[in-house]
Amino acid sequence: MSHIFIAYRFHFRTYLFLYFLLLLQPAFGQEKPGFIKRLVQRAITDTTSPGKPSIRFYPTLAYAPETSFEFGVSALLLYQAKNDTLNRLSEVNAFSFVTLESQYGIWIDNALYGDKDNWFFLGRSRWQKFPLLYYGTGPDTKGDYPAIVEGNYLLLRQRALRKIIPNLFAGPEIDFQKLYNASFGQPAEIVYPLPVGSEGSSNLGLGLALVYDNRHNVLNVRKGLFAELSFLDYNDNFGSSFDFRSVNLDLRSYRALQKNHVFAWQVAGNFITGNIPFNQLALMGGDMIMRGYYQGRYRDRNLLASQAEYRILPFSFSRKFGAVLFAGAAAVAPKIGEFNLKQVRLAGGGGLRYLLFAKKDIFLRMDIGFTREGTGIYLFTGEAF
Repeated sequence: MSHIFIAYRFHFRTYLFLYFLLLLQPAFGQEKPGFIKRLVQRAITDTTSPGKPSIRFYPTLAYAPETSFEFGVSALLLYQAKNDTLNRLSEVNAFSFVTLESQYGIWIDNALYGDKDNWFFLGRSRWQKFPLLYYGTGPDTKGDYPAIVEGNYLLLRQRALRKIIPNLFAGPEIDFQKLYNASFGQPAEIVYPLPVGSEGSSNLGLGLALVYDNRHNVLNVRKGLFAELSFLDYNDNFGSSFDFRSVNLDLRSYRALQKNHVFAWQVAGNFITGNIPFNQLALMGGDMIMRGYYQGRYRDRNLLASQAEYRILPFSFSRKFGAVLFAGAAAVAPKIGEFNLKQVRLAGGGGLRYLLFAKKDIFLRMDIGFTREGTGIYLFTGEAF
C-alpha cells in the first residue's frame, strides 16, 4: 500500500499530504481557483471513464529525528486488463523519498490481473538506505533502547501465478533480499549480542505459491476470500549467504453484512527453519497487521497473527466519509511448539476513511493503532488487508 504516514510510540513522522488541503477548499470561496486549489482538485478528482487506466501523483513531506526532513512522491496506477470493466482492478503503488540525512528509497507494490484472470502477478520491491530498529530476537525483548542498523536494503519479491480453475492460481515465487553496507549502532544503555547477518547478507529464495483469490478490488474488498500458501528455499546453490526455508500462510475473508458495512478477518503465519539472518526473521507489526507496533518490534523464527476489522464505507449520511474499528493479536516463538498465550501481544484501534476514487471504490485510510507499548498513526491509500 502507498507509504504516506507512519508513527511509532508517539514518535511521529508527520506527513503533510495534499489530501488534507481538501479541508481548506471552503476557504478558497468562489473566486477563480488558484494553483494550490487546481492541484488539489486534479489530485482528488477521478475523471477517467470506467475501465480506463487512472494514475495519480502526490508529494509527501515527513520529519523524524533520525531522518530529518523527508521529501517524497507517491504514485498510484489503477487499470483493468484490456480496459474491460469485467476484469479485476489491477494496482501499482509506488513511493520514492530522500532525506536531509542522505537516506533514500523506492517502494513498489503490485497486484496485476491479466485478461479473464489468466495470469496474476503479486509482488513488492524495495530499495532503500534507511535506519532499521532492532530490539533483539524473541517474544520477550525489551522495547526501551533499540539498536539502530544503518545500511542499504534491496528486496525483490514476485509471484507469477497462472489460473488453474476460476479463482485458483499457482506458480513460481522468487524472493531476493540483500542488506549491505550495514553498521550496527548499539544504544548506550544496552549492548545487544550481534545477530546472524548483522554485517549484511544476500539471499535468494525460490519456491512455489498456491493462491485462491476471488476479490475484485484488492484495495477495498467488500466480499470474497483470499488464501495463500507458499514455500521458499534459500541456499548457497542459489548464491545465498545463508541456508534456510520458509512456509507462509495468509487467509483473509470479507463479508458484506449490510449496505456499506463489511466484516473482514485475517490469519497469517510465517514459519522459518535453518540459519536465518536477523532481517529475514518473521516480523510482528507494521501498517497492515498489528497496527501500533513498529514492524520488527518482535521478531523470531515463527509468527502467528490474526486481526478483525469492521468497516463502514461510507457512512449512511455521507458519500465521502467512513470509518473502521479493528483489533489484532499476534505472537512470535523460536519453535512452533513454544507459542505461549502469555506472550501474545494485542493491538486495536480505529480509523477514518475518505473516498478518493468514487468510480473505483477506493478510500484513503487514516488509522490509529493502540498497544500497551504505544500508539501508531498511519495514512495510506487502500485498506490494510
